Amino acid sequence: MSQYGKLHGHEGCVNTVSFNPAGDLLVSGSDDTNIILWDWLSKTKKLVYPSGHQDNVFHARVMPFTDDSTIVTVAADGQVRVGRLKEGGEVTTKLVGEHDSRVHKMAIEPGNPYIFYSCGEDGLVQHFDLRSDSATKLFTCCSFLNDRRRVKLNSIVIDPQNPYYFSIGGSDEYARLYDMRKFQLDGSRNTNQPVDTFCPKHLIKGASARVHITSIAYSYAREILVSYNDELIYLFQHNIGLGPNPVSAEPEFFNMLDQPQAYRGHRNFRTVKGVSFFGQHDEYVVSGSDCGNVFIWRKKGGELIRMMNGDKSVVNCIEPHPHFPFMATSGIDNTVKLWTPAAKKLIMPLPKNAKQIIAANELERTVHISQATATLSSDVMMHVLRLLRRRDSEMNIENEPASADLASDDDEAFDFGFDDAERNERENSDPRECNMT
Repeated sequence: MSQYGKLHGHEGCVNTVSFNPAGDLLVSGSDDTNIILWDWLSKTKKLVYPSGHQDNVFHARVMPFTDDSTIVTVAADGQVRVGRLKEGGEVTTKLVGEHDSRVHKMAIEPGNPYIFYSCGEDGLVQHFDLRSDSATKLFTCCSFLNDRRRVKLNSIVIDPQNPYYFSIGGSDEYARLYDMRKFQLDGSRNTNQPVDTFCPKHLIKGASARVHITSIAYSYAREILVSYNDELIYLFQHNIGLGPNPVSAEPEFFNMLDQPQAYRGHRNFRTVKGVSFFGQHDEYVVSGSDCGNVFIWRKKGGELIRMMNGDKSVVNCIEPHPHFPFMATSGIDNTVKLWTPAAKKLIMPLPKNAKQIIAANELERTVHISQATATLSSDVMMHVLRLLRRRDSEMNIENEPASADLASDDDEAFDFGFDDAERNERENSDPRECNMT
């Protein structure tokens, strides 16, 4: 993968990027509350419109089978809105639902132009049907240990192989799986009762109270990928769940479970980061990081195979193309980065300072854990600061890549029609290396 180009247009952090179902358009939303539709291949804006939100836009998606005329958005103002694109570039937006707190994500039922779900930091999960005038409040997610404590939700995803199933994750350690067939769409008799839950053994029952889930993703093999704040990313097979109520299970049951595959090297602490599968057969796992890099691992075995500099500060959003091995990313910068398999080498090495970056991410995680669990002595803190200064110095003396190594916005349009021989010829320069600040 190499950087194909940047999309300039927002005036704030870009919190969401998503392709339309056909893959020829990209939709982005930002702290500036605007929605931009891009012809990403030519790196040009097709349409910009105000979302109607009063605060940062966190997620924007095109509804399928609507000729790209219906865009759903959620934001920090708690609103769920629908934008309708009309002839001549006119756009109208309508409030269709609300939460009592910030809304980070929604999930669209695969292939359905009407139905989607939202989840918010108020713990509420809602079901929307655009043919109806109101949303259905399905349930409020609460802690297994205290049913009066709401779980602040960050992520909701639908199983692509069985759209009756959806999973949510938030401010505790459990990814929860629900069956939509168990709910009443009139809102009656609905309970916060998952059909299964997933969690690494060492985090079960609040073993580490600081962790929570920022993102969940499904593979087409029904695997569940879960990214934890200031912890690791884990891959769960659908048959290694903990059951509907993990706190009631016996310790012997946990000992019988297989440990999920872990992916490490990045750091997910400063923001609510996404995670995704990548590749024709979901062969790879991709995440952003606090160090400004995009991390790519082999799904099988967890080997880190690529690091690409994607932001001056933090990479939050990862969006694979629906049909081809392309990717869009965004973060604290006000640009969207586009990535394509156009490298000059078939196998790209990790950056020269990859070990320092990974060590720094792990060091900062360790320091944060120590601060959360104990009071560090002044000698220990000074030692940590000296290590951080040394790391920053080593990374800052790394040479910046030459301008010729980076794809410019004037590059030729990327050719969709490459075969295997051409693919081997279209390879990438050395990656941009992360300069930590």
